[in-house]
Amino acid sequence: MTTRNKKLETLFRQHYRQMYRLAMVLLHDDAESKDIVHDVFAQLIASSAELHEETAAAFLLTSVRNRCLNVIRGRKIQERIQRLYLLDLDTTIIPPDLFREESKALAEGVILLAPPVCREVVELHFRDGLTFREVALRLGVSETTVYKHLRHALQQLHEHLKRKLV
Repeated sequence: MTTRNKKLETLFRQHYRQMYRLAMVLLHDDAESKDIVHDVFAQLIASSAELHEETAAAFLLTSVRNRCLNVIRGRKIQERIQRLYLLDLDTTIIPPDLFREESKALAEGVILLAPPVCREVVELHFRDGLTFREVALRLGVSETTVYKHLRHALQQLHEHLKRKLV
């Protein structure tokens, strides 16, 4: 075993519990917390960076914190995506007359969407049946940007329908 590997093993033994506890506090997930700590050490082993004893603890805890924040950020994005997909799955049954009235008001609202990219996102997704990823590729933007435009468009449509149908 090389001197570097011995140092890393010593760091692992000294700081594992503290790193794991920090990850648990932030993530509330045992397996994910262990994975985060494992990933930090795996990255250290793969890199040629040397850690100094006096700054090692701070570096390791900061690495764990940053990875946990990335996981949390990813969870929030996933939750937003799931909410948007649930909007697509709404299958409420309404009477035919009300359906025609709502459809007409909705079509008028789509035409009025501003900025035009909001209208384009709605049309590509709902009319043409493209997935959010396909819409993003077609428009040359990120999926997150597509979600933002869709959310903005849905808010505008909601307001338009409230004015028209009330």
